Amino acid sequence: MRVLLVEDDDRLASALTTALDRHGHQVTRAGLAVDALRLAGGVDFVLLDLGLPDMDGLDVLRRLRRVSAVPLIVVTARTEEREVLRGLRSGADDYLVKPFRTVELMARMEAVVRRGTRPRPPRDDVVSVGDVRIDLEYRQVTVAGRPVTLTRREFDLLAMLAREPGVVRGREEILDEVWGDPLLSASRSLDVHVAHLRSKTGRPGLVETLRGTGYRLGSTT
Repeated sequence: MRVLLVEDDDRLASALTTALDRHGHQVTRAGLAVDALRLAGGVDFVLLDLGLPDMDGLDVLRRLRRVSAVPLIVVTARTEEREVLRGLRSGADDYLVKPFRTVELMARMEAVVRRGTRPRPPRDDVVSVGDVRIDLEYRQVTVAGRPVTLTRREFDLLAMLAREPGVVRGREEILDEVWGDPLLSASRSLDVHVAHLRSKTGRPGLVETLRGTGYRLGSTT
């Protein structure tokens, strides 16, 4: 397979490249997130370290999953259960903690390939709900043709819901992806941002609250 190895540690990258090459794989190495996102479209498999110098690997994973279903294993030194869950929830097919044996890595790669790839995510860059238009690529929102100014986090919250209309996203899941900290679930930050979205758009039903569950993209009434 054509394997993209996203790893900023030169020694580890060299060792993994040698091992992958010995098993017949063609390896392209990227040490930066920006290069990983650029190269991921032309490979059959991605091995992704999370500790990159220019962007957190989880952000790379989320961005990649918006446009690609390429098989991917997170390879990282982060051992906390919370980090493992974040990686899997963000779209990783598997999670391997350093240090590890190369034979285990190869076995996990084979297992991921046997399971098959996940459905390719939809490429709708513009989501419309009534007269609300959400442009995910250009990060713009209009209501009845009128532009609405949102903060970065307000837009990220709305975009998360808009990418899968009708799907309920849990509070912890939203706080994890948008705020990067699910422990904020004890605060009212999420509720405040939801209230701002409803107020700024003038569409109170745009973000629907499901008590005890979470939020989803609603209607414009």
